[in-house]
Amino acid sequence: AAPCAAPCALPPRRRLGRRAPPHPATMAPRGKLRARASLSAVVRAAAFAPLLAHGFYLPGFSPNEYQDGDQVDLKVNKLTSVKTQLPFSYYTLPYCKPEKIVDSMENLGETLMGDIIENSPYSIKMRVNESCKHLCTVALDDTKKDRFRSMIEDEYLVNWIVDNLPAATIYKRPGGEREYMDGFLVGLVQDGRYYVRNHVVLDIQYHSNPEQYEGFRIVGFEVEPRSTSGKDAAAACNADAPAFDLDANNEIIYTYSVQWSYSPIRWASRWDAYLKMTGGQIHWFAILNSLLILLFLSGMVAMILLRTLHRDITQYNEVATEEEAREETGWKLVHGDVFRRPQHSTLFAVSVGSGMQVFGMSVVVLLFAMLGIYSPAHRGSLLQSMMLLFTLMGVLAGYTSSRFVKVFDGDEARWKCTTLVTAFFYPGLFFSVFFVLNLFIWGVKSSGSVPFSTMFALLVLWFGVSVPLVFFGAYAGFRKAPIELPVKVSKFPRAIPEQTWYSQPLFTALIGGILPFGAVYTELFFIMNSVWQHQFYYLFGFLALVLVIIIITCAEISIALVYFQLTTEDYTWWWTAFFASGSSALYVLLYSVLYFMTRLQITRTVSILLYFGYMSIIAVMFMLITGAIGSIAAFFFVRAIYASIKVD
Repeated sequence: AAPCAAPCALPPRRRLGRRAPPHPATMAPRGKLRARASLSAVVRAAAFAPLLAHGFYLPGFSPNEYQDGDQVDLKVNKLTSVKTQLPFSYYTLPYCKPEKIVDSMENLGETLMGDIIENSPYSIKMRVNESCKHLCTVALDDTKKDRFRSMIEDEYLVNWIVDNLPAATIYKRPGGEREYMDGFLVGLVQDGRYYVRNHVVLDIQYHSNPEQYEGFRIVGFEVEPRSTSGKDAAAACNADAPAFDLDANNEIIYTYSVQWSYSPIRWASRWDAYLKMTGGQIHWFAILNSLLILLFLSGMVAMILLRTLHRDITQYNEVATEEEAREETGWKLVHGDVFRRPQHSTLFAVSVGSGMQVFGMSVVVLLFAMLGIYSPAHRGSLLQSMMLLFTLMGVLAGYTSSRFVKVFDGDEARWKCTTLVTAFFYPGLFFSVFFVLNLFIWGVKSSGSVPFSTMFALLVLWFGVSVPLVFFGAYAGFRKAPIELPVKVSKFPRAIPEQTWYSQPLFTALIGGILPFGAVYTELFFIMNSVWQHQFYYLFGFLALVLVIIIITCAEISIALVYFQLTTEDYTWWWTAFFASGSSALYVLLYSVLYFMTRLQITRTVSILLYFGYMSIIAVMFMLITGAIGSIAAFFFVRAIYASIKVD
């Protein structure tokens, strides 16, 4: 790195401070094009064309080749902060603006993430080096200085894009290891003085292969930010120039340099350095250890159940004497009540159906991710696809809920009621929380607030696509013959014996939720880092393996706890099956509290509400997935064991 004054030196990554003063009320307005783009983004999503949307490409499909002297656009994205989780438009700060600000077309995922990608006045030409080029001079008044102070104290990052590559700042560890960080800090505060980074050295790497293509491809984009001051651009670019003290100056000079260098990295591998941006190796052994423990526990549960069940079924099928029949105990005695409709059966059917909706979405998203479709180069594609697939999986929610209604001997009126609740209850809950949080974000004028036009577009997806699909799935499920049950339900319910304290559903559910959480907690850490620390997540193969382990674990723990409950002659097993694995969501929520206290230093009220609001939605979705898996597995288990015994 070129020498510069001490306050502008690249800092090591440090623990974030707790000071978070409020932002000034006056903030730059958002681009008009962004609101208009939201409806078109939804139309593209509904047309199954998220990958063909106007905007960015997927790596490996359409690289750009530049000739010497060709214009290379530098685009600016939102300003982001881990401390506040509230993004702002780049031109909120008094940076140099082009003659006309043009927003790039955004897909639905980018809009929901708060991305605002705009043009910039930087002039970059292919393989043309620039040294200390003057960009503009901006006068600073008290309002602009307050904006800078607020952003610097909250450690906001500047995010630039060249040829769809995000700007990266390189830090060198004491051992000489180079570490990438997405973006660069707006400035630094030292000893109560604020220093703005107003000069940047753009180090752009290119690769060429005349045998395969003509021209040059950009494979790297690094930024070296500096804080420097002087009467003119030449003085400001002097290596001995003092850092730019915000309080001591009434105008700021922006300058930049461009350095082109050849790189042996091929275009298809240019994202490798960014994917190692987390600064540490993945704890492979920790993940493998947790998976092995869970597999061992699952094997134990399966073995105990198989041995015990084999003994029970053999004993029940033997010809019993009169005295033995009178003394008969266990799960065979409740055969006339085991399929009795549970309390709140409609809510149970809705919860299982919605769980299958989220589960179906997760499986398809993971499949596409492992195929490399959701590259970080295609911003917002993951979130957009999740929204689209959740909408389409409404047919699975309606079908599953209607099948359970048929098991509970529901008539047509109950089927219609259940379908309505399936279509509106959990999606309405998610949308309500999202809408309220968006109002708070809109109140602080953050670019993370979703425009009301996009809100309307989401409602169109919900009411125009998801709801009809839920009814279609429910109709298909209700028209099919009901699942055949091995035993009939008696007219009068059997009295349930008094249960011990450790057999109570609440206790068993809390114990059962530990195993599914144990399967996901290590991967959950990296996912939360991706969401809240603005890091790239790319271990979708490992996540798919974790999902398989979760499915097995949820099924086995629900089967085990339901079986133990039936042996105590308690036939109210439906909700036990759901919460035996679904209670793992409680541990996810508790873990989010621990993560908030140990990994984040958020103090602003809106940011706290944002964090716990979204983590609550994630916990509820995790409860629905695990609960649905456990309930369906337990249902087929109970159906199988009662079909294997002789009932008079």
